[in-house]
Amino acid sequence: MNQFPQSSDLAARKAAASRVAGLYVIVDPQLTGGRDVVEVARAALRGGASAVQLRDKVHDKGDQLPVARKLRDLCEQYGAAFIVNDHADLAVVADAHGLHVGQHDLPVPEARRVLHPHQFVGTSNALLQEAMASVTQGADYIAVGAIFGSTSKDNTRPAGLAGLRQARQALRNVPVVAIGGITVDNVDAVLEAGAHGICVISAVCLAEDPEAAAHVLAERIRAHQARAGKGTP
Repeated sequence: MNQFPQSSDLAARKAAASRVAGLYVIVDPQLTGGRDVVEVARAALRGGASAVQLRDKVHDKGDQLPVARKLRDLCEQYGAAFIVNDHADLAVVADAHGLHVGQHDLPVPEARRVLHPHQFVGTSNALLQEAMASVTQGADYIAVGAIFGSTSKDNTRPAGLAGLRQARQALRNVPVVAIGGITVDNVDAVLEAGAHGICVISAVCLAEDPEAAAHVLAERIRAHQARAGKGTP
């Protein structure tokens, strides 16, 4: 499908991927407390989220498409990145900024054959070897986890803070975000371990007030970045 990427495509991809280095909220229709995913995402963006991922394991892709398009438009309004989980074809037709894949989804090179050249790809990784392989294959950002035990996903493998530190030390040219059980009570430890950003589901999407919950986490991230003087790669 795709032509060879031009330098402008690569620059756009890198710029869009850099938005994961902040508060990255994953919206899942099974984990919003019965609320509409678009409205939960809107609240998260108002609170300061810089990236939103749609993760939907229950609906057909044709039914996900209108939701994905609404989320994409919403993220555009807030200057945030919109990411589709798993489905490269859905990411293309929804004109998402990026795609996120796990270790058993399409490998990054194969996903690139489906995506537009300006669309970025991130991967989930529990082990340093997996993260390094993802970067070698061309991943634009790396998600490391699970950092802590997660109630939002039951098949995660532990990475822990030690795994996050190893990934940050080894990977210098891509954003590294942490995922798995992150809350306002442990976010500072995650940031101190080197995460450029944090991925959350329950901490925002199941909060009584998602906007307020997002605001607290986003402020913690901004404060840490200001103290550390750290930017994204």
